[in-house]
Amino acid sequence: MNIRYVKYLVLLSIPLLAILAGTRVTKSQTEGWFRTGINLGQSTVRIAVPDFASRSADPRAVDLTKTFNQVLWNDLNYSGILDVVSKSLYPVNTPQEPQDVDFNGWSNPPASAQMLAFGYTETRGNSFVVTARLFDVHNPSNPGVLAKRYVADLNELSARDAAHRFANEIIQTLGGGLPGINLTKIAFVSNRTGHPEIWVMDYDGFNQHQITNYPSLNLTPRWSPDNSMLAFTSYASGNPEIYLYSLITNRRIPFPTYRGLNTTPAFSPDGKKIAFCSSMSGHPEIYLSDVNGLGLQRLTFSPGVNISPVWNPKTGNEIAFVSDRSGSPQIYIMNADGTNLRRLITAGGDAEAPSWSPNGLFIAFSWSVKETGHWDIYVIEIATGRIVQLTYNAGRNEHPSWSPDGRHIVFESTRSGKREVWTMLADGSDPHELTTAGENWNPNWSN
Repeated sequence: MNIRYVKYLVLLSIPLLAILAGTRVTKSQTEGWFRTGINLGQSTVRIAVPDFASRSADPRAVDLTKTFNQVLWNDLNYSGILDVVSKSLYPVNTPQEPQDVDFNGWSNPPASAQMLAFGYTETRGNSFVVTARLFDVHNPSNPGVLAKRYVADLNELSARDAAHRFANEIIQTLGGGLPGINLTKIAFVSNRTGHPEIWVMDYDGFNQHQITNYPSLNLTPRWSPDNSMLAFTSYASGNPEIYLYSLITNRRIPFPTYRGLNTTPAFSPDGKKIAFCSSMSGHPEIYLSDVNGLGLQRLTFSPGVNISPVWNPKTGNEIAFVSDRSGSPQIYIMNADGTNLRRLITAGGDAEAPSWSPNGLFIAFSWSVKETGHWDIYVIEIATGRIVQLTYNAGRNEHPSWSPDGRHIVFESTRSGKREVWTMLADGSDPHELTTAGENWNPNWSN
């Protein structure tokens, strides 16, 4: 068996990176073409978010209101498109109803807000009810932008869900119609129970829970387009195989066991096919099949290792993957039928873990610079070859995965002393650590 291939399978958390052909762009140069390309180019909207008041004396409602307020603030503050005004600049009186709004107080300095999100909570029977509004305080004659009511259960998960939903409405309204990510999930690998298993958490790191229970090595989780399934690599049988798992029935879905080693599955954007790596022909190659394993088609024909396929989510007509056919792991792109093969990364180093942006314009990847040996996250603009470095000298940073809005990236990093899952805005700013228990890696963002 190819020793290098064994290393790829067992240590898929160790990136195989490369130097990009094209123009390298420094962090200070990302404000123009890159921010625009990832849908961060629109003007930032300045928004004030005073705390919602609880109209119920029920201690549960009071606590849930605090949770709602914190989650709403965090969601909006991390959206990438909003400038959330510091609460220290707010007027004294906090509005609950439309007639309470002091338009001059909110629109003039020191608050200088354009938008105001406000409202209140109450209990009705066994429900936690949120009445929420978004006002344009620069338009007193017709300020209403959003008016929403959310009826939730009296528990933390439901209160958080209500905050996520209102934040999504605000972000979609003010962000050019692009939905927010506040209800999305992140799948990842964690060894906190003693074995690397597949876990899932909310986008902000809350509600971390174990999905698989195979006391073995489980790696490379990938979401189906409708988020109903996870595909991943499992060593439960002693040999790496492709497993499909339904998040609706909480059961494994049958998928063929091919000869050799089988790993790194990825669903096509329409959910009808799966690309994966298999050594059924003797060498690790990229294959394509229907979700049920039928219609098998071999896409690559090259000695060495061909692994980690990812689809262009915009078109569904291209697949990027990692191959060491040139002597070291590099990133290649081909059509979904295996034709039109071309190398994306060219000069030196090792490149791996490609992740295609939702708009199809960029690929994020890990890169080990020969001169320094550091592992960092980079992004390449496919059409021009221009690249941006996103992480700098903060441990090993690997396995990026784009959020569905294209404004965020999740990745693994050792910057806190061990492998953990982090997120950042897609320009590399505002990193957040999401996991702390055990070691956690191989993150993948839902759709």
